[in-house]
Amino acid sequence: MKARLLTLNAAFLFLCVSMYLGTGWSMVLFSFPIVPKLTVDNYYLVFVPEVASATSFFTPMTKLMIVSACLMTWGAWRTCYRWVPIVVLLSVIAATLLTLYCIFPLNEAMTNGIKDQAVLQKTLASWTSLNKMRVALWSVQWAAMMMYFGLKSIRSIGGGVP
Repeated sequence: MKARLLTLNAAFLFLCVSMYLGTGWSMVLFSFPIVPKLTVDNYYLVFVPEVASATSFFTPMTKLMIVSACLMTWGAWRTCYRWVPIVVLLSVIAATLLTLYCIFPLNEAMTNGIKDQAVLQKTLASWTSLNKMRVALWSVQWAAMMMYFGLKSIRSIGGGVP
């Protein structure tokens, strides 16, 4: 029973890191190219409601990810896989701190309304750069979880991985 619960927990964590990975790379591929075209007249409708919705969804999910990574660390502590949840937890914490202290202030400035085009472009450039860092952290989370399931899979079919 314990093994099944730990597996479900790891699967849940993998689902969450996959959602972050997909959201992040979607931003990089599809949203970032339009950022230079945004103006003080059109950025609000394109940017603010989407960011507000994402924040409402991802904030509770991130809290659950931290709990899940802690549970996974506990469950894997005496195995060779213990590094996975530690890497995930540290990168979730790093992405969260980056979001809270660097990205959220920019989101707030845009939500409050920016009327100067130069200020908007500077704000969006900073926002884009910080989000590229966050996408890198989300990619690390996903890669760690993929390695976990990949190594477990190889081991289960007799591939000789410890």
